[in-house]
Amino acid sequence: MRFLVFNLLILQKSPMILLLLSLVCSTTTLAGDWPQLLGPQRNGHALGESLATQWSPEGPKKVWSVDLGSGFSGPAVVGNQVVMFHRVDAKERIESFDVRNGKSNWSVAFEATYRGSINPDSGPRCVPLIHAGRVYVFGAAGDLHCVELKSGAKQWSRSLYEDVDGDEGYFGAGSTPIIIGDQLLVNAGGRNAGIVAISLKTGKTIWQATREGASYSSPTLATLDGQDYAVFVTRLNAVGLDPQNGDVRFSFPFGRRGPTVNAATPLVFDNYLFISSSYGIGASLSDLRTPEPKPIWANDTSMSSQYCTAVFQGGYLYGTHGREDGQAAELRCIEAKSGKIQWSEQGFGVAHTILADKLMLLLNVEGQLSLVKAQPTSYAKLAEATISQGVTRAIPALSNGKLFLRNNIGNSGSLHCFAVGK
Repeated sequence: MRFLVFNLLILQKSPMILLLLSLVCSTTTLAGDWPQLLGPQRNGHALGESLATQWSPEGPKKVWSVDLGSGFSGPAVVGNQVVMFHRVDAKERIESFDVRNGKSNWSVAFEATYRGSINPDSGPRCVPLIHAGRVYVFGAAGDLHCVELKSGAKQWSRSLYEDVDGDEGYFGAGSTPIIIGDQLLVNAGGRNAGIVAISLKTGKTIWQATREGASYSSPTLATLDGQDYAVFVTRLNAVGLDPQNGDVRFSFPFGRRGPTVNAATPLVFDNYLFISSSYGIGASLSDLRTPEPKPIWANDTSMSSQYCTAVFQGGYLYGTHGREDGQAAELRCIEAKSGKIQWSEQGFGVAHTILADKLMLLLNVEGQLSLVKAQPTSYAKLAEATISQGVTRAIPALSNGKLFLRNNIGNSGSLHCFAVGK
């Protein structure tokens, strides 16, 4: 298996019934906050952001940058704090920086035991979660930590993989947990428990369910007909369960045994579930209005993403088709309900996508940032610049007109802040 690393991650009316299914924010945030991976609704949408449509030839202005240790964990932003999770020597470190100047507010460290195997990088992969004045992180060896956002004061820690006999997999733990209510839901993939709900207050187990293996896909939250669903793409299945007790409401196969990975976050929109992977697995769309999810389409030719999550806008999906370790990936727009390709930009590369007011910021793994219209008629690039050296594989964040991204050069990297707003 070649070198891979992941960071990992419609309103429908009828005469009889109204079904509402939408992504809901699992944290209480203010306008402009980006408190978890893929933004406030965990779908790549930036709320209330307005992007500049022209850049200088050098690209958007760099505001500041700071050095980091190893890892592929992206930033989370609340208020004037951007929180990073990275590794320095034998410690996994949670660190808060001032969004205005990059000055370190506080830093707290924990013993780290994970050793890189397929990829030598030994740092964490999961993005921090910021909620109600606390920060929650999931380390590469399956350790959970909770600290105060204001000061970094330690609240609790737990070696979850030890408790559930978890498997570090190819690259260590890489499925960022999700907060639902007063619980932290984790795809632990343990032999004793597949999915675990943890108390935000104490770190203790509230419930555990399934024997699902861990993936590098992070779960999402949706509401269907008034009921909350926690939606996971695990090692070999797509699973929807009751976040209050872990009862499985639906499950269907997705994935393939062998040297494969599920890593893109599931998207729920307009009563449909879109999931995507590479390695011959492909993508699929399912209708969730029936007691069991109804397949609408499934193929390996529309948008098979190795680890980046697409964005949905106005009936269309925009995202990466292809792999980082093979033929150059393409940027594509497909019609969501049919999988029909509307346009494709070959050689674009694997790229993370942030949608803001019908414009997309796309950061590929080679440090190229592009500004592209989210329109199905044609590929329309407004601006493009190479803004970072090294590998930009970590998921970026957009907050109050500033783009935050980390790069990796060898076994270290940097956090960068760029001005991209109007």
